[in-house]
Order: sequence, then structure tokens, then C-alpha cells
Amino acid sequence: MDKNGRMKVGVYVDVSNIAQNGGFGMQYDVLREFACRDNGVAIRLNAYVAYDDEMARKNIEYKMKSENFHSILRDFGYKVIVKKVRWFEDEQGNRYGKANADLDMAVDALLQSERLDYVLLVSGDGDFIQVVRALQNKGCRVEILAFKNVSHLLRNEADIFTSGYLVPNLLLTEHGAENNTKKRVVRGVCYAFYPEKNFGFMRFMKELSGQLWITDSRKEESPYGTAFAHSSQFPENMDISSLPSRDHIFEFELKEVKNKGWQAENIKMIHEY
Repeated sequence: MDKNGRMKVGVYVDVSNIAQNGGFGMQYDVLREFACRDNGVAIRLNAYVAYDDEMARKNIEYKMKSENFHSILRDFGYKVIVKKVRWFEDEQGNRYGKANADLDMAVDALLQSERLDYVLLVSGDGDFIQVVRALQNKGCRVEILAFKNVSHLLRNEADIFTSGYLVPNLLLTEHGAENNTKKRVVRGVCYAFYPEKNFGFMRFMKELSGQLWITDSRKEESPYGTAFAHSSQFPENMDISSLPSRDHIFEFELKEVKNKGWQAENIKMIHEY
């Protein structure tokens, strides 16, 4: 803790890994707010980005977009660590580029953890399993945040795994992108389902809070909301016998029903872990 009793936070983002695995367009200001949600202060904010010099010389649009993105990250307080793309040829003569940030992230997180209480690793790469263990052995709480292609072993090794899809405003909703809907759209999981009655209940995160473990939305301090969900609102091709499940991530519209609370409509499954 710092002198004001605030938790010291370190955030380490593998930008390319996240962008290629469901997190393209992630809002880095929201990510910072999420990491510091539990009375935290950001001590380290590291973003590891790939940059192709060869592409930048040929494509001015790529160069300008990359530099603008790096400037935005710096505006939000991130240190931008640029990993230059290196080009190789395989045995068939095919060229391929590599800009792996894993080693840099691992070393930085381990060295800087001496001054941290909590580390958020933003990557789903299973290569970080040993890094998570080492950080925990140093006394740090470790959270993993990622979207798609997340190592199951990495999820289990972390103190907390959070699907980036569930964090409010971290990523544009698909409903909004497709329909420009004016209804409130959220993402959540089906935590209870009664097939004999054809309904269940969805849980969604209402706000960023350090008390994510209080999943009972009836408690005032819980950051979660609950919505009634009829089976008719789920996708037609979905096997509802798989519900309830924390591994199915849904996006849905919220309708407020007088004296009955929220009702989930137009439910779409956007990912399954």
C-alpha cells in the first residue's frame, strides 16, 4: 500500500495478442479504471506494441495510425514499449514477421512487482503461467483479463480471471455496432436456468467495483445486476441444456418491467470459453 493506504497497481498489456484475440478497439482508459477499481493507484502501466518499420516506410496511413494510437496510450498514462517486427523466411521461402513481447512483459512484471500489490496481466497466452506463479510467490495478487483464445491453465492459475467482454464500456457492444440501438445493452452470463419452466436469470456488471466477489445482486454493495431471461429470447440454435454456464458470454438488451425489474431481450451468444 502507498502512504495513503491505496493499493499499488501494475498493468501489463500485450497489445497485439489482445487485438488479434477479440479485443480490437479496447478502451485503454476504461482498462486503467478497471485495474484501479479497488482503491488502487497505477504505479506501472505498460503497453507492449508491435511496429513494422518496413510497413511504415511503404504505407503512410499505417505509420500515422500507429503513431496516433501510441500517443493516445501515452495520454492515458501508459508507457509504450515498441517491439519492432522482425522478418524471417521459412524453409519454403515464405516471409513471416515476429514481434514477441512475452519475454519483455515477463521480465518487467517480475522486476517491478517489488513495489506492487496487484498485477493485471492483459493477455490470454499460456506462456504466462510461470510468471503468474512467480508474482504470487512475491506476494502480489494477479488478475488475468482477456477476450478470446485464453489458456484454460492460465485462467485457473490466476487469482482472478475476468473476461474483457464483461467489463462495462471496455469494448463496443455488437448490438450497438449493428443496430445503433437506443436500448441499454450489456454483456453477462446465465447463472441460473430452469429448463422445465423455460426461464433463467442473467448476471451483468453494472459498474466497476472492487467487490466483484459479491455476486448476489440483492446486496446493496454488489456491482452486479440481474435480469429475467425467457428461453424464447436465446438464439434458436442454442442448446439451452448447457445452461447455466459461466463459460458462455452473452450480449443482450435490457427492458425494465414495472415492479418486476430487468428483463433480457434479444440475447446473443458472443463467445464460449
